[in-house]
Formats: sequence, structure tokens, C-alpha cells
Amino acid sequence: MTRRVYLTQRPWEELQSLFVARIRESARLGVEVIPTTEALGRITAEALRARISSPHYHASAMDGYAVRSEMTFGASESNPVVLPKAEAIPVNTGYPLPKGKDAVVMIEDVHETDEGYVIIKAVAPWENVRPVGEDIVLGEMVLPQHHRITPVDLGALLASGILRVPVFARPRVGFIPSGSEIIDITRNPDKVELAPGEIVEFNSQVITGMLHEWGCTSKVYPVVPDEPDLIKQALLEAIAENDLVIINAGSSAGSKDFTADVIEELGELLAHGAAIKPGKPVILGMVQGVGVVGLPGYPVSAIVAAEIFIKAAVGALQNWEPPSSPKIKATLTKKLVSAPGAEEFVRVRVGQVGDKVMATPIARGAGLIMSMVKADGMVRVPRLSQGYASGETVEVELFCTPEEVADTVLLAGSHDLVLDELDSFLRGYGSRTRLSIASIGSLGGILALAKGEAHLAGAHLLDPDSGEYNWPFIRRYLRNVPVKVFNLVYRMQGFIVPPGNPKNITGFEDYARADVTIVNRQRGAGTRILLDSKLAELGIDPTAVKGYDREEYTHTGVAVAVSAGVADVGLGIKAAATALGLDFIPVAEERYDLIVPCEFLETPKVQRVLQALQDPAFREFIATIPGYDPRQMGEELDDPERS
Repeated sequence: MTRRVYLTQRPWEELQSLFVARIRESARLGVEVIPTTEALGRITAEALRARISSPHYHASAMDGYAVRSEMTFGASESNPVVLPKAEAIPVNTGYPLPKGKDAVVMIEDVHETDEGYVIIKAVAPWENVRPVGEDIVLGEMVLPQHHRITPVDLGALLASGILRVPVFARPRVGFIPSGSEIIDITRNPDKVELAPGEIVEFNSQVITGMLHEWGCTSKVYPVVPDEPDLIKQALLEAIAENDLVIINAGSSAGSKDFTADVIEELGELLAHGAAIKPGKPVILGMVQGVGVVGLPGYPVSAIVAAEIFIKAAVGALQNWEPPSSPKIKATLTKKLVSAPGAEEFVRVRVGQVGDKVMATPIARGAGLIMSMVKADGMVRVPRLSQGYASGETVEVELFCTPEEVADTVLLAGSHDLVLDELDSFLRGYGSRTRLSIASIGSLGGILALAKGEAHLAGAHLLDPDSGEYNWPFIRRYLRNVPVKVFNLVYRMQGFIVPPGNPKNITGFEDYARADVTIVNRQRGAGTRILLDSKLAELGIDPTAVKGYDREEYTHTGVAVAVSAGVADVGLGIKAAATALGLDFIPVAEERYDLIVPCEFLETPKVQRVLQALQDPAFREFIATIPGYDPRQMGEELDDPERS
């Protein structure tokens, strides 16, 4: 088959409407009648009407005495009425109202004597009585058609005598992973081995999980190699068994992307490509009356395309619109640049700082599944826009609840593995408090505090003139922001090198060698400042260092670059080297602190963070990680100039 280019770059709204309309034209979901007790989450196929009233008899609404109301008129504490015992019948809540009685006097308003019952409060007709049909009347509509049944609905259905309900059959969705390089690692769960070029197939679990939330059943088919005839065979098999079919990967314009051609050969190709980013290569088609969606192979692209097109399609199949994500207004902490032509969906982290909700854009790569794990929401950049300025208000579609946003602690600054462990430990306390970590470097974290964009900053900035950590920078950049400083941990910085240290790197002077390529940290990172100070001490010009301009934002990123052979050495922490089986040459122990503005110090969520640092269990755990020493963890540190 010939190499294909994208056929369309139309707005997603136009393509979604087209696809949904075609789905509705050929929708063939059946109706099934199921027990009410099994109907949670199902969509009603018709209006449901009460078979009985509720209550179906006049019922006492209180514990007390059933009476004829007219016999209590005028009763009060100063003028009680005494009724013969035959005229006041004891009843409990829910008892049928005795014949001839039309009200109930509450038990606390009645005193029993030998002569009868003393009534100290009058009751009106039908007072404290639940008449027939007070809640539900025979024949009344309980639920409309095309309604998703909730837990509360189940109670109403049973109360109205509806024991079986007609519902639409769940949409059946088939998922076909494709690609000769795709590997199903679940076949041998005890051993995970991948050759270069092999890719783990996990999109099926992501997308079928989303389908489950949207009320569908799903079937994942075996991985299909990049062979047109095999893709055609798999598609026809899935078409015969499902109401909607997804083919994952093979939707781009590569030499082995055959999905669009196969759909066009077997049916109708509605669109190949949409004006969205990520997710541009999405394919929409119809084959034998069944909708077919070709999702891109990159996970974030697949998720975005599924949210736009598949969610709408399964809603159309069920005559029901799945709920949309909660939305919140937030202020961007940095400029968000986007190329016009496609609506871009940008992942962000979100937290409330004071009375403002802040949103920080994170990694935008379409293949970064962890960017979705770490994101709190998504910001849409309109198709004809070039982005948003820092400080601009945007709408965020949340992946979490607004309550979780309010209880999130925004921590900006230097990356460290201990922060991830601290976040995990916090969640074990049973509260909603969590850390949202923006790895923007130590100096970036301090500047975020100055701009009111974070609750905490993580820093390990060494001032080469004074030999002090962090305080000189706090004095310089946070003059108008009163803060407290708490130690997080002491950690070992050093050279991360391949196993065996093949280039025999022993000191910073080796950075100037022509046969050594380094990987660096970003500007403003404490590790970058440490490197620059050491190079300056040795009189080494950074422009003479190969790889100096290659930047990573985390210690893990540095270790990955060394492990992949992109660099011979990088300055980082021991834990990152150990995690990837690399060698580590110690250079210096440094102090990593948390800087807390005083205005947030007493807030419950920040206090939980500080309490976690004092927890012996957390300290003991951190002490087991290579290269870390928690000897001062959680201790408040004084400014040396004021000591």
C-alpha cells in the first residue's frame, strides 16, 4: 500500500458531530430486562411508572398515639385533654393508622394515667401521618427513558414495586492492538524482557478502563502485526461481535500504517486526521454499520482522541451523554505557547494558593503516560490561538475533584526522589492532602514563592562565597516574603556514570576532555549551580564542555541519559544512579531544604507535610535509600545572619 498523508484537518467538533450522526443512524443496541437489583449504572430503555403507591397505606410518621384529631382540639400544657384509652391507640413509626383515626400525637406529648391518656398538645387532621402516595403515587413516572440509574434510583424503583427494568444492552466495544513491534507482556507476568524496538502494549487497559466508566463492555483482541490482510481479518471479526471497534496504532502516515486504507476498502472512511493536538492522526469510519475508530499509538494521543470521539460515540449508542469533567478557573504560572491550527490539550498540575487556583503546565509529549498520571487536569488552547500568557486565567478540565485541588500542596523547586516518597506517605494518613511537585529548579522554586505561585519551595542552592545553603538566595529574592526553613534531607551528589566507569571520570576536570560528553540540569537548578561553580574554580569554559547545553529537569532524566549512552556522565544524586544500575562517584554532600512562607505555615495541609517529616516511620524509610541522610529532617533552620 502507498504511504498515506492526512486527509483532513477539520475541527474536532465538526468530525464528532458527523461521527455521532452516523452512529445514531445505524445504532442497533438491543433492550434487555434485568432485575432492579442489578440495574445500577444502566440506561433505561423506556419510562418507568410506579406499580404501587408508597406508602400504600396510611402510616404513622411518629411513635405516639393514633387519635381522632377533633378530640384533641384546645389541648395544651395548661389545659390538657384526657382521652379514654380506647380513643388513643399506641402506634410506632410505620404502623398502619387504625381505622377511624386521622392523626398521631407524639409520644412526648402524652402522659398515661389510670383514667386514660393526658394530651398536652393538639394535633390537626393528618398531622404526623404519611398518607397513601405521599412519596410515590400508583402510575406516577419514577424514571424517564434514557436515564442512567443511580443508587438512589434503585431505592425509588423498589419502593414503587418495580422489580425488573428494561434497559439498553451495554455497548460492546472491541479493541484491536496493532503493530509488529507491540508486545503483550501480560502473557508471562513473572518475566519482563524487552528487546530494543519492542513496545509494551498498555493502551488497551487504559482505553477499556475508560469504556467501563462509560457503561460499556469490552473485548481486547490479540495484537495484530502490520500486515493489511491480517488487520482486515481482525477488523471483520471484531465488527461481527461488537457495536463499536477501536484499532490502536497504525493511524499515522508511516509506511506501515494501514488502518485508514483497510477501513476505506471495507467501508467508508469519514475522516483521517483532526485538528487536535495530541491526537491528530485519529481515524473515523463505518464498516457494515459499525463505527470504527483508529486511535494513535501514543498513549496521550489515544486518550485525548478517545475522550472526544469514543465517549461521544458510546453515548450515542446508549442515547445518553456521559458526564463531563468538573471545571475550574485557574491562573497560569508560566507562559503557554501553542501553534495555531489545532486545538491543543495541555496537561497541568493544579492547586489553590491562598484564594487563587494556580495551574502549572507539565510535559507535553504525546507518548508520556506518566504525564497523565501526574496531571490534575487539562487546559484547552483554541485552534486559532497562539497560547496564553503567564498570569492569564484559563479553564481547567479536572481529573480530580475541586476538594482535592483545595487540599493540594503545591511544591515548586528542585527535583528529588524523596518528594515523591513524601507525597505517597502523606496519602497514607487518610486525608486528601497531597503534594503536586513542579520540578523547576531550586531558584525557580524560590521565585515561585516570590510570585505567590506555590506553598513550598524545595532548594539546595550553595552560595560559593559564603558556603551557605539557600539563605543567601532567600535574602536576595524573598525580602518581602517572611518564610521559615525546614530541612528535608542531606543527600550525596556525584558523578553518574555507566557501569565500570569506562571513561575513568574522577573529577570535574574530566568535563573538559574531548572524549567526554555530559548531560546537564536546567538553568536555576541547584545541581547546575554546583556544576558551574566547580567549573569556574577550575577555569573551565562551559562552552568547551561537550553536552553542556543538553538539559534534563530531573535527576532521573540525567541517569536515563547516561544509561541510554547519550552521555558519559551527569551530575546527580546517588539514588537515581542506583535505580538504573549505574555507577556513582561521590562529589559532595548537600543540604536540601523546604522553604515555607509564613502565611501558609499554619494551614492544615502544610502542617500535615511538616508532621510527616517528624514521623519516625518516614525518617527510617528515607534512611534506607542510598545516598540520603535524614539526620535533621523536619528541623527548623535559622538564618545564620540572625543567629
